[in-house]
Amino acid sequence: QVQLVESGGGLVQAGGSLKLSCVVSGSTINRAVMGWYRQAPGKERELVATTSGTTTNYADSVKGRFTISRDNAKSTVYLQMNSLKPEDTALYYCNAQIFRINFWGQGTQVTVSS
Repeated sequence: QVQLVESGGGLVQAGGSLKLSCVVSGSTINRAVMGWYRQAPGKERELVATTSGTTTNYADSVKGRFTISRDNAKSTVYLQMNSLKPEDTALYYCNAQIFRINFWGQGTQVTVSS
């Protein structure tokens, strides 16, 4: 059974930084496309960043501020978030696409105060 557990969320002032982590159990992530998504209250879930291991993709709203990375040996994917803005406030979800099946974590809350 594949499980994803996020951590690292919290409350931070605008301009600050946070680093999210997502640990995957029950499967290797070597061939997985890993990603971070977020959902703000009243809005749809949106893509933040993805990594296939060879390529990365970012939403325009986070380019230059967020960095996605992975450690396959630890089955972990990270999201370094710098220069945070109040509009980054959301529940952040980790996603693993393994053999075309999507797995989701429970989410970690990020709140950025102005």
